[in-house]
Amino acid sequence: MLTSSSSESVDFKSLRGLAERLNSRIVGQSGLINRLMIALLADGHLLVEGAPGLAKTKAIQTLADELEGDFQRIQFTPDLLPSDITGTDIYRAETGEFVFQPGPVFHNLVLADEINRAPAKVQSALLEAMSERQVSVGTRTMELPDLFLVMATQNPIEQEGTYPLPEAQLDRFLMHVTIGYPEVSAEKTILQLARREALREDLTSGQAAIATTDIIRAREDVMRLHMAEPVEEYLLQLIQATRNPKAYGDALDSTIEFGASPRGTIAIDRCARAHAWLNERDYVSPDDIQAVIHDCLRHRIILNYEAEAEGRNTDSVIDQILDLVPVS
Repeated sequence: MLTSSSSESVDFKSLRGLAERLNSRIVGQSGLINRLMIALLADGHLLVEGAPGLAKTKAIQTLADELEGDFQRIQFTPDLLPSDITGTDIYRAETGEFVFQPGPVFHNLVLADEINRAPAKVQSALLEAMSERQVSVGTRTMELPDLFLVMATQNPIEQEGTYPLPEAQLDRFLMHVTIGYPEVSAEKTILQLARREALREDLTSGQAAIATTDIIRAREDVMRLHMAEPVEEYLLQLIQATRNPKAYGDALDSTIEFGASPRGTIAIDRCARAHAWLNERDYVSPDDIQAVIHDCLRHRIILNYEAEAEGRNTDSVIDQILDLVPVS
């Protein structure tokens, strides 16, 4: 169990309550809510892939309502410019000076809706801001907020006229989350909530917004969780299996072209810690690593032609790695 230091207990109770409130308003997508919470605690960004109408936008909007921060949605389209993301200098005739007008990336929570519909330069502008946590315009460099989370979405159904994200840019996302349709029982609850919203009934939690300082303290607590040496070695061996698959047999070697980068190692470490913290534990177990590894490596492993021709996907390869690498 988590220790009961004053800052930690306050952080845990408030953020645990946040997850419960999000699940009560975003029905049938508990996996997405869990990943949003992990990204919030691990200080990373999400790439979410799912069909339209699965509450991706509503999820991050509802999260923003619960936090002491601001939210901005960007609809990515082919005519978008990099300055539409980062901002630009605007000439003020009354003063004769150029004044910087910040773009939507300067908000705390940013939804990059259908990121693969924008050209590469626009994608690069956002992903650079995500990675560097700053924006450079001319000779000036401006820092982004301490609480800065981007959730980018992709529609897996319609790919015509899109600009797929290169692997090097995909690597900058902490997790690549895939979501599906809700269960029938959950959809019944969704209908009831939609009717209440149509009648303008108040669905807000009435709780005070969670302060940014509480989230920062919670992130520090997450990074202080104990990870035993054998668990850390297990994590490293899982990564090595993606880079040196031949050491684990010809079956694995015949599927992987390129393995995960060190960003993948860091992502699993942070996400596993956040997963353990949300489950009220002060240590990281192999179960925590196994719970997040698919989302952390799904976009970081590149399969070879033979594996793709056989219809394999990265999830099945990750399953194979989990079977081959023994728990330390």
